[in-house]
Amino acid sequence: MTRSFSGQAAIVGIGATEFSKNSGRSEWRLACESVLAALEDAQIGVEEVDGFALFTMETNPEIAVARALGIPQLKFFSRIPHGGGGACAPIQQAALAVSSGVADVVVVYRAFNERSGHRFGAGPPPFAYVHNTDQEYRNWINPYGLMTPAQQESFLARRYMHRYGATSADFGQISVLSRKHAATNPKAWFYERPITLEDHQNSKWIAEPLRLLDCCQESDGGQALVIVSAERARDLPHPPAVITAAAQGVGPQQISMSSYYRNEIDRMPEVALVAEQLWAQAGFGPEQMDAAIIYDAFTPMVLLQLEEYGFCGIGEAKDFIADGNLELDGRLPINTHGGQLGEGYIHGVNGIAEGVRLIRGTSVNQPAKAINNVLVTAGSPVPHSAIVLSIDH
Repeated sequence: MTRSFSGQAAIVGIGATEFSKNSGRSEWRLACESVLAALEDAQIGVEEVDGFALFTMETNPEIAVARALGIPQLKFFSRIPHGGGGACAPIQQAALAVSSGVADVVVVYRAFNERSGHRFGAGPPPFAYVHNTDQEYRNWINPYGLMTPAQQESFLARRYMHRYGATSADFGQISVLSRKHAATNPKAWFYERPITLEDHQNSKWIAEPLRLLDCCQESDGGQALVIVSAERARDLPHPPAVITAAAQGVGPQQISMSSYYRNEIDRMPEVALVAEQLWAQAGFGPEQMDAAIIYDAFTPMVLLQLEEYGFCGIGEAKDFIADGNLELDGRLPINTHGGQLGEGYIHGVNGIAEGVRLIRGTSVNQPAKAINNVLVTAGSPVPHSAIVLSIDH
């Protein structure tokens, strides 16, 4: 296991547009606005940017953003597939590029009008009907009514409930916690709008056992991050969020959203694979994590990730949550910005920004205890990625 890039790069700038339901402007403009905001935060000029790391689903090409912002040249650019599962992987790409000397200033951004434009939760997009291998899995699930991400993940959630005794109310605890944090975050869509567990239990079914309040938002907006070497980061205005570990993972019999041919469909081996890499790169394990940003597209996936990352035993997440471990004064405060359930759904990239704020000590819901290491995860159950951010030692 290589550790050559561990601790060699850091996130030094974060910037975002507002998170809304109708931005009123193009996705290209959202991308440019968020990149400029991140560079301003880092106090780095646009002319210094020489790399981009993006999603394959990003509709704003790096060449278009570079042209619009007057970035003279790019030495590095890459794209990561698999939607939310790739949320943290562009950070790994950026860290590898910077630590190897391929690029000096790499920007990661994600920008879309996911609410006022194409809504991911509405069903398969037009490209889903293209007859190619990339979309072959849809031929096996769509005819049976599994059309949306919520419907697809409900299978896994139902099996998990059956096997370990979890209930809808256990999932609801995640939603209530995220909305509590969002209620004190002025940038969150659900600012000043907390919910109760009763609200969660009374919300309508989307795809049993998932209720409306188990599902993340559909948002318009953009988020960007700036990555440079850890050495340079020490000369910039903000405390650097050092990239201590970053990993990707594909598990056995992996299918996007619907790996139903595994012996245990209520497990996520791709997450376990990423966890194994992270702890090896970092040189420490989950017990050293002071906080976490857990990808919360759907609440049940938070429980499964807590288990696969080793914060509790398999099937024990409901009890781990019930004991208050995820609260601000608990063992592992999570989603202090409100998560995708409460702040906004920018494919998890806004969660990485909150990880940076936790390291800086500037979260609106900053835990009282010292935050030295933060885990940030990407989507599941798809090909997965995650990072560990740390203070500069």
